[in-house]
Amino acid sequence: MDSVRLARRLLSLAGTAAVLSLLVAACATPANRPAASSTAPKPGRSPVASSTRPEALNHIFLILMENHAASEIIGNPAAPYINSLASEYSLATDYSALYHPSLPNYIALTSGSNQGITDDRSPPSAGYAVDAVNIADRIQASGRTWMQYGESMPSPGYANDTALYATRHVPFLYYKDVLDNGARLKTHVVPFERLAVDLKLASTTPDYAFITPNLCNDMHDCPVAVGDKWLSRVVPAILGSPAFTTSRSLLVITWDEGTGNDNRVATVLAGTGAKLGYRSARAYDHYSLLHTIEAAWGLQALTANDAQAATMSEFLRR
Repeated sequence: MDSVRLARRLLSLAGTAAVLSLLVAACATPANRPAASSTAPKPGRSPVASSTRPEALNHIFLILMENHAASEIIGNPAAPYINSLASEYSLATDYSALYHPSLPNYIALTSGSNQGITDDRSPPSAGYAVDAVNIADRIQASGRTWMQYGESMPSPGYANDTALYATRHVPFLYYKDVLDNGARLKTHVVPFERLAVDLKLASTTPDYAFITPNLCNDMHDCPVAVGDKWLSRVVPAILGSPAFTTSRSLLVITWDEGTGNDNRVATVLAGTGAKLGYRSARAYDHYSLLHTIEAAWGLQALTANDAQAATMSEFLRR
């Protein structure tokens, strides 16, 4: 029975009030409502969370810089590009690294623990092969894609230090299930130049990317201004890529550790998934960032450290 005939019948049974009720209901049928926002799963992948959830994201990219406290970056005239991003997008003003020196922070950020590592031993063959589940394992098991890009890496999966390439800054070289799997290693841990190729199409852009600049461009061996200039070239290419302009995606720029007793580091969240002009003084750390990634994709926490850390969902655009 169509809506007109039904309306006439209702009128005869219950009068005008019933007809008005029917018309209101008809206007709310699925045929007349806008379709609900959703994120369709990519072919061959597990369904991902709806983009209507505050924490749901399509792509998450991390760039780790080196060895500068937030006080050396935010407000520093030698870092105009970083400060412009912090003003335009989101800035966590009380975000802390976890350890000194570098390597324990990289391992904690990708596995939820420093795995007993307290120094910078490198390359991985020098004694550290971490036998622990890491965020790449969780991501890959969920049907998503991941990549580690290393600037000045001589070849895919290269696991020895060079003048500008530091393996201690490439965390996925340290996980036994990556390091001991030649195919996985060379497919997922690749030279930085590969990023430009992958960004050309949304379909070739990884869901998760960990980007490691070389020892000069990450500010470890060169001035802040050099790293800022590098970011001013790299970040626009990421934010302007098809994947980032057509989906809700996030780029996080942070530092592995601070300097001396000050382990608070600048952390900028940018992209279509980040709020504009937003700052928060709530305390976060590397475990918070890891938990934010897990929450975005409904992944099981790796350890109690990340499970108990507050997510950074307040920075994400609704």
